[in-house]
Amino acid sequence: MQNPLQITFHGIDHSEAVENRVREKVAKLEQFFDRITSCRVAIESNHKNSSNLHHKGDSFLVRIDLNVPGSELVVKRESDEHEDVYAALKGAFQAMERQLKEYVARSRGDVKARANA
Repeated sequence: MQNPLQITFHGIDHSEAVENRVREKVAKLEQFFDRITSCRVAIESNHKNSSNLHHKGDSFLVRIDLNVPGSELVVKRESDEHEDVYAALKGAFQAMERQLKEYVARSRGDVKARANA
């Protein structure tokens, strides 16, 4: 990656474990396509019921901005209140992996990718 990975936390304490999981997921994306120029990941806690001391109903929003030659791929995924931050990350990175695979197929001129575009 040309630019360093950027990971930000909003409304949630910084976590080395979460940061490490993000780094693992980004490394996996780089295995699919080694020309990623930059990646920004934002993890946000949405407190739907901030007056509730147990924060029932909290959800997490994960946004991934991935820059590749000639394009920017973006995923926004909000978890439901029953998912933890790791489940939200998993879903967001699965969606980004699909987008990246489609981008790679299009850039290589795969016939199947063009038919689906």
